[in-house]
Amino acid sequence: MAERVLIFDTTLRDGEQTPGVSFHLREKIEIAKTLETMGVDVIEAGFAASSKGDYRAISAVSEAVRNPVICSLARCVPSDIETAAQALEKAARKRIHVFIATSPIHMEKKLHMTPEEVLEATVKSVKLARNFCDDVEFSLEDATRTDREFLLRVTEAAIAAGAGTINLPDTVGYAAVSEYGQMFREVLEKVPGADKVILSAHCHNDLGLATATSLEAIRCGARQVECTINGLGERAGNAAMEEIVMGLRTRKNYYGCDTGVNSRQIYHASRMLANLTGVEPSPNKPVVGANAFQHQSGIHQHGVLNNRETYEIMKPEELGIPQQALALGKLSGKHALADRASQLGYTLAGEELNTAFTRFKELADRKKEITDRDVLAILREARVMQGTAYKLFAFQIFTGNKMTSTATVTLEKDGATFTRAACGDGPVEACFNAVDDISGLHCSLASYNIKAVTEGQDALGEVTVRVTCGEETMLGRGVSTDILEASCLAYLNAVNRILAHQAAERMQEVQA
Repeated sequence: MAERVLIFDTTLRDGEQTPGVSFHLREKIEIAKTLETMGVDVIEAGFAASSKGDYRAISAVSEAVRNPVICSLARCVPSDIETAAQALEKAARKRIHVFIATSPIHMEKKLHMTPEEVLEATVKSVKLARNFCDDVEFSLEDATRTDREFLLRVTEAAIAAGAGTINLPDTVGYAAVSEYGQMFREVLEKVPGADKVILSAHCHNDLGLATATSLEAIRCGARQVECTINGLGERAGNAAMEEIVMGLRTRKNYYGCDTGVNSRQIYHASRMLANLTGVEPSPNKPVVGANAFQHQSGIHQHGVLNNRETYEIMKPEELGIPQQALALGKLSGKHALADRASQLGYTLAGEELNTAFTRFKELADRKKEITDRDVLAILREARVMQGTAYKLFAFQIFTGNKMTSTATVTLEKDGATFTRAACGDGPVEACFNAVDDISGLHCSLASYNIKAVTEGQDALGEVTVRVTCGEETMLGRGVSTDILEASCLAYLNAVNRILAHQAAERMQEVQA
């Protein structure tokens, strides 16, 4: 019988440290609920002491999600640990995750502490965390560049102080695969009590080895692995949850381990994260990339037609990847859309269903046939536009290669309409300027990307923008068969998110 490996998801904490990625509170709750549905064991919801936003997010996730353990990161600093405990008060199952760097370069150059001071801080911090929470995890930051004898001393001290999980992270993706596994073997062999706690792997992908090192750690005794959806994270990212889950499941006979993750939710979770972050997995990304189940070679195609197992070691349906195009048209009803949405991993009801259906009918008037990929784009847009302040009512653009582009945009809010005209260096900038005039914000465009959702002249265009206003940078996304409309919808989506964030900040100030 396969041994259980705990999945510790840190998408909301380490994943959010991906350059250019920032989640709203509503999005963090949505991600946490998706992780719960997937069967993730531990959700690291944030670093409570790092910001008011992280504190609020941890508290909100603790209230919204009941089955997984909810975790907050904390330095070996009393105030950090106390703040983490306060943020986790509403959690049904809680964990405080205490960490301190143990490598020579980190102790000397960052902490300005001696090894003995680090050892003392470890013991005091774990004991303090245990006063607030029975479930305490301790991490030796930069473990793979830590002197091995010192690593063993710190690990032993943390266990003796009450840590139930010991994490040995490859913080900078430095370790060779066998070297990382050997570290776990040595801890189990030499540290008293190591066999009574859970050893955890946390690997970064700087040398492209994060999944391999994580799997080797499991093979050598780790029973928790820390990872993110799509491998999001700082620099080159973290170990990807989907790769670890399917690596263990596909080679269960080799590793003798499995997880409690429902693999049929993997594709939905991957697409949701890509939608919220604007960071698309590369086409050749294992498990969830666009090419993961594509076969170009004639020899491969012939083999797959005879038996898919000739060239596929996983089944797309096991990951929740849609396998049949859905031929919907203008006569299709709301129930048909809701049913197909359910098959694609989305639960639509109420206003969200109405919003999606309205966009579906608009698209059906423009396209002869609507496929699953069109439906997914509509569902993503409906989700990000749900509850927004301003909605696009109409727009008109005058543009050409020898004239200044002018856009007249009408937005709707609370039953009232607002119309402004503005100029720009091109039609897209003119639209954005008109939206700024209505919203009263003065935003700048940090990035703009467009892609076709499907093939053909009537393909949906999906625009993703990053918009900066003051110190805030927000992601926006829009889809349409008209790329100018998609651009305006994407920008408006980002503006609405900025306005919502500002309103939330004002509310917090009033409550404080």
